[in-house]
Amino acid sequence: MCATCGCETEMTATIHNLQTGVSSSIMRDPPPHRHEDGHEHDHQHPHTHGDVAGRDKTHDHGHVHEGPHHHTEDHDRNRPGTEVNLDLRILAKNDALAAKNRAWFAGREILVLNLVSAPGAGKTTLLERTIRDLRDELRLSVIEGDQATSSDGERILAAGAPVVQVNTGAGCHLEADMVARGIAELKPTTGAVILIENVGNLVCPALFDLGERAKVVILSVTEGEDKPLKYPHMFRAAKVMILNKTDLLPHLDFDVARVIANARQVNPEILVLQVSARTGEGLDTWYAWLRQESARAREEAFN
Repeated sequence: MCATCGCETEMTATIHNLQTGVSSSIMRDPPPHRHEDGHEHDHQHPHTHGDVAGRDKTHDHGHVHEGPHHHTEDHDRNRPGTEVNLDLRILAKNDALAAKNRAWFAGREILVLNLVSAPGAGKTTLLERTIRDLRDELRLSVIEGDQATSSDGERILAAGAPVVQVNTGAGCHLEADMVARGIAELKPTTGAVILIENVGNLVCPALFDLGERAKVVILSVTEGEDKPLKYPHMFRAAKVMILNKTDLLPHLDFDVARVIANARQVNPEILVLQVSARTGEGLDTWYAWLRQESARAREEAFN
């Protein structure tokens, strides 16, 4: 859920295991309400409102809660600060689930990376190339996030890696519980590498921890050099920026030095790798970093 884009209106995500062909739904908890007296509640039980005379009014929710609805009592969704408080509670719940994911990964020496970008930056092409080049060296698997279709998941499967497709419906990002369900389907072995391709979006995925070791932001040279300044939260949250589609640079008016300077203005520690997933140029630096992080994940399990 994020109030920024209103994606909480969709409460159900779907997970497709492309190896087994089995699909299932992930029912999401609807956000709680807050009332004028300051109390909040979910929708699973009767609850009480105080009227203007201070008398209690108890009522059941006898209606379906999978979508927007209304009560005869006022639900104060517009009071300043209310949405912020609800967002904080939802983010806190996600963070708690992400911490469980991270502990589970750490105990099994599993490297998990969260790949984020705007749509069309080349995440899926980068994953396909990485799987084909490293599948005999690293035990790679993928959680593929999109609002709809399994087309990207099918590309990953064809490249040679186990994959589950998570369709978020109206949701604009993956959340920690979706990743936990994906892991339950993938059943990764000790020392595996799991690559999460998040929904294409440079805003909301920055807010939601999935339990990953690091976020990797992919930016293509067909986007503007000012993207790191326009979306600072994403570039600040990322450990690595992969500048993709460098084979197109001779045909574009794109200043590589400027985009790197902009990225380091918001995140001085960010590692920048310049690659072309199409031609393979620069991918050796990406692969070296993957090997390094996988080795660290294995070593840190015993520290």
